[in-house]
Amino acid sequence: MKKLIFRKISKDLLIFFSFSIVLLGLIVWTLQAINYFDLVAEDGHGLKLYFLYSILNFPKVIHRILPFVFFISLFYTLISYETKNELNIFWINGINKVQFLNKIIFLSIILMLFQILNGSFFSPMSQLKARNLLKNSEIDFFTSLIKKGKFINVVQGLTIFINKKNKDGSYSEIYLDDSTKINNTKMIYAKRGIIVDNKKQKLFKLLNGKVINNENSKINVFQFDQINFSLKDFTSNSTTAPKIQELNTLDLISCFSKNSQVQRKLFRCEKEFLDDIKQELLKRLYKPIFIPIVAIVTCFILISSRNKINYIKIRNLIFIFAVLVIIFSETFLRYSVSSKLSFIFYLLVPWLMIISIYSLFLKTAKHV
Repeated sequence: MKKLIFRKISKDLLIFFSFSIVLLGLIVWTLQAINYFDLVAEDGHGLKLYFLYSILNFPKVIHRILPFVFFISLFYTLISYETKNELNIFWINGINKVQFLNKIIFLSIILMLFQILNGSFFSPMSQLKARNLLKNSEIDFFTSLIKKGKFINVVQGLTIFINKKNKDGSYSEIYLDDSTKINNTKMIYAKRGIIVDNKKQKLFKLLNGKVINNENSKINVFQFDQINFSLKDFTSNSTTAPKIQELNTLDLISCFSKNSQVQRKLFRCEKEFLDDIKQELLKRLYKPIFIPIVAIVTCFILISSRNKINYIKIRNLIFIFAVLVIIFSETFLRYSVSSKLSFIFYLLVPWLMIISIYSLFLKTAKHV
């Protein structure tokens, strides 16, 4: 009977949690995807890359919101059970509040392990795949980025200014500044130009103009009737180098070793970035420990009853304290590597909280 009762509340909790994290995750992901639209509007990438890049960042969103969603789910489930007097079923069947708490802690540990797995492998792996999409992509919407009276610098080393766009799709009075090669810059002016952008070729066909070529401080000037300026080899200004949060956890751990071969493979594995790497490892491997802490704090709802006068007040205090725990886990992570003392403080505080809050629950539950 006890197993069936616990199975029901576990099912209700996980259903509400799954629904909430998908719904809230989609809302946050949508808002984030709007920011990613700069990949199309300003960096010249195609819509296909934009959607793939956005989707691959969804595991990062889940990792970010999971602790808060779990707290809301647990808080709502316990309040709902209390309102419907369903918690009395546990007490009538000989289940005490400590046993109930231990089951909730067990569920929170499972979610904690999932959070560690997601933060250590799935999230950075998907983010790295998204970054590689940018790295290996070409500029798909070059034509739509060209606007009259505006400097276009979506590709590295190339600036384009067009004074007028004609009704037939051609352009008039075109200026190009090409500084993609070392010690060699070109200034090109053309009276007219046409962009050819298809699978076979990607070029700017320039007509009736002049080229000022500066190579090793030697300036050459020549006029042309037509030249084809290739756009195929240009890359976007989008950041393509992987960030620390996109790297494999094992690689980050290896960064602290003295293996020089591993260090050459890593991104920015220099001494001045070790604090950032340490903080990232704490976020992935240690911060999820606050999930069981939030579970213990939320279960203090069991101590009180809705029939008591101060029930609303206690419920609100529990809500506020649990939110403060989540805020603490986020805020103090930023300062955890600022000094050895703050690092030790961040490591010890969660365990002190678990011991003290759990002990307080045991003591309070005996007198209820």
